[in-house]
Amino acid sequence: MSKNRFEDVQNLLDEVKEDFAKFYEKDNQAAGTRVRKQMQALKVLAQEIRTEVQDIKNKATAKAAKK
Repeated sequence: MSKNRFEDVQNLLDEVKEDFAKFYEKDNQAAGTRVRKQMQALKVLAQEIRTEVQDIKNKATAKAAKK
């Protein structure tokens, strides 16, 4: 996983942090909608990263097997 992907996850979490507080502490329903939207985006990003990691692992295994 590249450093950039980690930063993508961090940035997404930083964006949603304030809305978490608004929803859970102040019962702001609109903030809850934004939290759900950002959590879906995080889920998609996590799946992309998982796929990327698995592809890298598979390439390394295939490369090692050729030696």
